[in-house]
Amino acid sequence: MDDVQILPMTEQDYDAVRALWLTIRGFGIRALDDSREDVVRFIRRNPTTSVVAVKDGKIIGSILCGSDGRQGALYHVCVAKEYRRQGIGTRMVGYCMQQLKAMGINKVGLIAFTSNEAGNAFWKQIGWKKSDVNYYTFTLNEENITHFIGEEA
Repeated sequence: MDDVQILPMTEQDYDAVRALWLTIRGFGIRALDDSREDVVRFIRRNPTTSVVAVKDGKIIGSILCGSDGRQGALYHVCVAKEYRRQGIGTRMVGYCMQQLKAMGINKVGLIAFTSNEAGNAFWKQIGWKKSDVNYYTFTLNEENITHFIGEEA
C-alpha cells in the first residue's frame, strides 16, 4: 500500500490513536497506563520509536514502541480491521525495529493476550517466537505499595 504513510507518532496523534485502540477486539486498554498523560510521557521518553500508519489523513494503525536501554518493547500494535492483511502492520513493526537498532538495541519483545487471536496469528506469521516465560505485574498505587512494604515503612 504505497498510499499509506508510516510516520513517527506525536503527542497530537493521541485522540485518533486512542479512538483506533477502542475499535480493536482483544485489546486491553487501561485508564492507568493509556491516558493522554501516560502516553504523552511515553512518547516524550521514546521520541523516535513509536509509529502511526496514515491513509488519506486518517490514522489506521499504530504502535507504541520504546526501550529501557537494553531491550525494546512494543505495545498496542494495531491496524484497523478494514486495512489488515495488506502489509501495514509489518511495515510499522519494521519501522520500530529499525529505530531500536539505530539506538543499539538488539532485542525486542511484546505481550499479546492469549485471547487476541488476530494478533497472535500476525506475530506467528511474521516469524516472531512465543517465549516460555512467566510475566508478572504489580500495580504501583499507594494501597498496594503500603501493603507490600508494610504500614511502618
